[in-house]
Amino acid sequence: MNTSAVSLYLPGHSPVHRLAADVKVVAAMVAVVAVVATPREMIWPYLVYAALLVSVWSLARIPLRWIAPRMLIEVPFVVLAVLLPFAGAAPYTDVLGMTLSTPGLWAAWGIVAKGTLGVGTSLTLAATMHIRELPGALTRLRVPGMIVTILVLMLRYIDLLVDEASRMRLARVSRGDDPRALWQAGATARGAGALFLRAYERGERVHLAMLSRGYDGAVPTYGSLRPGAAAWLRGLAPALVAVLICVVAWATR
Repeated sequence: MNTSAVSLYLPGHSPVHRLAADVKVVAAMVAVVAVVATPREMIWPYLVYAALLVSVWSLARIPLRWIAPRMLIEVPFVVLAVLLPFAGAAPYTDVLGMTLSTPGLWAAWGIVAKGTLGVGTSLTLAATMHIRELPGALTRLRVPGMIVTILVLMLRYIDLLVDEASRMRLARVSRGDDPRALWQAGATARGAGALFLRAYERGERVHLAMLSRGYDGAVPTYGSLRPGAAAWLRGLAPALVAVLICVVAWATR
C-alpha cells in the first residue's frame, strides 16, 4: 500500500512498536488533549512535555534526523504566530527594541508550543504504527464501521489522487498552459472539477468491487487481540504523566 501514512512508518522492534495500536491511538489522543488544555501563559509545562516526548522518541529509537524534516509541516502556523505579537492588543512590552503585544506574545507561544508538541506526537504515532493496524485498532475502540471505512479508504487512495492531479497539471503544462497565471483560474477550476468527478467515479467502482467480494460494512480486525490491562498501563503511562502536568499547571497558575 503506497500511501503517505505508510511512508511515515519507521520499522522497528522497540517497546513502543510492540504496543497494541489501539493503546497508542488512545495515548496519543490523551496526550494531545492534555497539551491543548494546558494554560498558554506558562512555559515550564511545555518544556516538561518536550522532555517527555523526546524520551518516547529515545525509547522508540526514532532519530531526530527523521523527525526534524517532517516537523516542517507546521511552518505555516509558525509564520502566523510570528505576526500575532505585532497585531495583538494592549498591554504592550518591549522586546529587542520592538513594542509587542503581551497577549500576542503568549498567543504566539501557545500556537508554536502546542503545535510543535501535537505534530511531534502525531509523527511518533505514525512512526510506530503501521497503517494496516489502524482498522483493527479503531474497531476495537468502538469507532463506527462507516467512519473506519472512510478513513482507511482515504489513507489508501489519497496518494492516487495526488498523483492524478500531478499528471493533469503536467498535461496542462505540456500544452503550453501556465497554472500559476491568474487568467488560467478558470482552467484550474475545471481541472479541480474533473478531478472530483474522477475521484467520485473511482469511489463508486471501489464500492462495487467491495460489495462483490462480500463487504457488509464491517471492518476486519485481522485477527488481532485486545490488549490486556498491563499493556494499557504501559502505553498510557506517558499520557497520564501529561495529564498530571496539565493538572499541576492549572493548580499553580
